[in-house]
Amino acid sequence: MKKLVKFTIIILLSMFFTTCKKEEKVSTSKQVVNNPVIRVIDTDFSKGRLALEHTITLKDVEKFHGHLCDGVVLGFLGLKQAFKELYPNGIIDRTNTRIVTKSSPCLTDVAAYLTGGRYQFNTYYVSNDIKGLFVVQRIDNHKTVVVNLKKGLSNPKMNQMGSLAVKGQLSACGLDSLKVLEKEFSAFLLKTNLKENFIIAEITDFKWQPVLKNDFLKTDVINKNKPQCNL
Repeated sequence: MKKLVKFTIIILLSMFFTTCKKEEKVSTSKQVVNNPVIRVIDTDFSKGRLALEHTITLKDVEKFHGHLCDGVVLGFLGLKQAFKELYPNGIIDRTNTRIVTKSSPCLTDVAAYLTGGRYQFNTYYVSNDIKGLFVVQRIDNHKTVVVNLKKGLSNPKMNQMGSLAVKGQLSACGLDSLKVLEKEFSAFLLKTNLKENFIIAEITDFKWQPVLKNDFLKTDVINKNKPQCNL
């Protein structure tokens, strides 16, 4: 009888630890999907050598930008795919990269954070004239790519409501509905293959022509004083 009890306890403990490991694996997998990473390399101090590697996560960019939204997810994943073309070894040299970005508050923040580009150092500027979300260039060999989201992936209703929100014409409850749609779109982008969502095309005749403009509309603060939905 004692042997039977002991055997039963061993079996139950084995089942418990197996279940815990499975749950831990699923949890880790979800974390990777919801918080993708990009590996970068920088100099190791103010006058240092190119030697310090970092892992940047989507959550890191969220903190820099102020919130997580579909634009941040879109920009992060689009650049992650572009970097694969420019740096096949998987480590992005932030001292050797420059970028042009559309004026979206989300895209501009993602571009600056991930590439380290800054206007004053001739490695970053904003232009709505580019034919994509970003144009990214590797400085040493001048290889340049343009990043675009594939057509038909974005929710038309979300885009329509977003346009109204930018004009301040979306109701308080409408804003909440838009937030849900953007979360759904972000989740879709995070769980699907990057190659299926983005088009990364090389540009062979790109001319780096920095422009300085400071009157773009910061669309993520337009509705900051809108009341809560009471429905």
